[in-house]
Amino acid sequence: MFGLKAKRRNRVRSQPFPDSWLFILERNVPYYARLSPSEQQELRNDIQVFIAEKNFEGCGGLVMTDEIKVTIAAYACILLLNRQHDFYPRLQSILVYPDAYPVPVIRLGPGDQIIEDHEMRLGESWRTGAIVISWNHVLHRPADPTGGRNVALHEFAHQLDHEDGSANGAPVLPKTSMYAAWARVLGREYKELSEAAANNCPTLLDKYGATNPAEFFAVITEYFFEQPQQLKEKHPELYEELRQYYRQDPARNA
Repeated sequence: MFGLKAKRRNRVRSQPFPDSWLFILERNVPYYARLSPSEQQELRNDIQVFIAEKNFEGCGGLVMTDEIKVTIAAYACILLLNRQHDFYPRLQSILVYPDAYPVPVIRLGPGDQIIEDHEMRLGESWRTGAIVISWNHVLHRPADPTGGRNVALHEFAHQLDHEDGSANGAPVLPKTSMYAAWARVLGREYKELSEAAANNCPTLLDKYGATNPAEFFAVITEYFFEQPQQLKEKHPELYEELRQYYRQDPARNA
């Protein structure tokens, strides 16, 4: 089975990367220009396989296009560069809404009264094989004062976290020896962010990362690729753990 999968993927990789896809990649994914030529080739090949194997579905009236597929696939595959991987084996579908979308929620009101409500979301990552994401927030990343936000990187980081069957902020690391330092550094940084959030102190990292360790990993992944120099300057040990895991050094080329 694995031999057939490898042959199928090699066949997809051997196909020319469409010029129209390259235009989309260069226009919509700024990180692509900071990669070496060999990494750019690897990313293009991975995008081809990802699009061939995953199901993209437009929701809320969105019509699926190559621009949507290539842009989202690019961010998914950036997280896989230079690493052994199997293209998010648990992931089957990417559900794309045109913008933030409503999700039903149940809240407890006064006197434990059950209140049915909804909240607007930009993205979700499910363990059951799907990612839900807002196309508008992939294409137009929020230009907030802290920067560093990227909903596509965030949701695909959750998929990496899910690969061992649990969402705990510790993805499958390449070496067993790496887990001790990962737990020590990320545990300390998560605690510091949680304390800063509780005391309303300014931070580089978005305080949403203090929600739980899984969200912390997703948030720091965003900053690693979107604000690498700032992350390296203010959180050097955290940056180093991510550099070893992702096998990329975005601060060097920023």
